[in-house]
This record gives sequence, structure tokens and C-alpha cells, in this order.
Amino acid sequence: MRLISPDWLPNLSKANDAHKYDHGHAVILAGGPGKGGAARLCARAALRVGAGAVTVLCESAALPENAARLDAIMLGLCDTPGDLRERMADPRISALCLGPGMGLGAAQATLLSDALDLSQGRSLVLDADAITHLARTPDMAQKVHKACLLTPHAGEFARLFPKIAARLDAPARNGPAYSKLDATRDAARQIGATVLFKGPDTVIAAPDGQTALHAAVYDRAAPWLATAGAGDVLAGLICGLLARGYAPFEAACWAAFLHVECGRAFGPGLTADDLPDMLPGVLARLTAQV
Repeated sequence: MRLISPDWLPNLSKANDAHKYDHGHAVILAGGPGKGGAARLCARAALRVGAGAVTVLCESAALPENAARLDAIMLGLCDTPGDLRERMADPRISALCLGPGMGLGAAQATLLSDALDLSQGRSLVLDADAITHLARTPDMAQKVHKACLLTPHAGEFARLFPKIAARLDAPARNGPAYSKLDATRDAARQIGATVLFKGPDTVIAAPDGQTALHAAVYDRAAPWLATAGAGDVLAGLICGLLARGYAPFEAACWAAFLHVECGRAFGPGLTADDLPDMLPGVLARLTAQV
């Protein structure tokens, strides 16, 4: 297990002669009309962290509201699973995020199932509603692959990994106690993908047993991150780093660190909308320290 610190953060600068698609194309699947805010937060974070291009896919009925709120981020229609398959035929797409504001209907479950099939060989962030779909449909959970990265909070973790969560919550009758580190490591092995178990003590584990801890406590506490939409921004940071070619475990570790740094840089009064805009200053400061 290692503690996440700035000492081993990557150099996120870009080559002078690079094309936008040299830095990856992230695709975020949005919810229906009136439910696109989470995907927009996710997309803005992916673009800020350096993905060369970001596209939000949404239903036709949700296109006007997303177009009114997004400029640098591209838009595409996704009314049917066939639309998703057509989009994913683009070889420039390097990472996909599903879950933020996605919805829990049967149509969304079908899109998730197809995305798991179509994402073989590409990175896929599964957040929020996507995790709930997996918990409801064990057969779909079997499609999760090693390029996937799941970002559950405690409630979602308990839904997807009920036996592991029950063991974690049980009182310790004898030592050593079963810890959040142990639970996240076991969950990653069970699902066959990287798991980021959110909280002030965020734990990241890969299916091969690699484990890292990011503790936002003491002088690194960021209580302002307990705000609606902050998790969607974290998912976007991860998706953007995955789009740039970083491995799931590394992308999760670095995103967790940057997420807290942005929260600490803003301080009291933070809303999720503020987080992506704090990233340039945070990255500039970290780069100057190297």
C-alpha cells in the first residue's frame, strides 16, 4: 500500500507539436432532459485535466440544454444502442464515462451493457447510476473488464459488494480488524477492475492487489468537497486521464489527489462548478514545485 502524494504525480504538460487527438478523446454519456448537469461537470473536468477532445452524448430531447451550456465540449446524439455503437466505431475514442445523471431505466441498462461490450480495449469509468445498474444485474457485472474503473461511495459499494461491505461494517471480534483497504482490495479482485472507494479516506485498489490511500485529513482536509456534483467532477478527472493514456490505477490515484487540491485551493463556499476551473492554477503550482 502506498500513500498518494505529489512526489510521484505525472507531468501533464503537452508536446509543442501535438494534435488534440494525441491526448485522447473522452466520451461522457449524459442523462435525459433536465438531468445533464452531472455529465456536463464530468465533461468539463475531463477537458481541464488535458483530454484533447471531449464529447457529451445525449438524447435528442436533451440536446438544446446541453448546447446552451457547453462550448469547447462537443455534442452527439445517443437515442438508441445503435447510436452508441456507431459512435464507438470511432477509433479516436480512448475513454468513456457512464453513470453521472444517467438514469436507472431499462433503456439506460441496455446502453450500459452495450458500452461494456463495445469498450473492450478502451478505458471505461463506471460511476453513480452505472454502479447501481451493475448491482441490480449480476450478469451485467460479469462484463466488467480490467480497463474499467468503478468509483463507488459507501452506499454504492454496499449495493455492489454486499458481503464485503457487511464484513467491513461488522464489529471486530478479534484482530487484525478488516479495514477499508482490505475491503477495496477484495472488491477489485472480485469485480476484476480498479475500484476507487470514495470518502475522506479514499482507497484505490487494482485487481492485481496494488492499493493506495489518499487521506484528506488534518492539513489536507477538504470538507467543502461534501457538495452535490463533486463526485461527477472526480469521475471526469479520471476519464480525462484515462483518455490521455494513463492506466486505471494511476489515473484514479492522480485524480483523487488533484480533486482534493482543487477543493483546498477554493476553500469555503465551494460548489462543484468551481472545481474544474481551479485545476489550471493547481497544475501550475504543482509543476513549479517539480
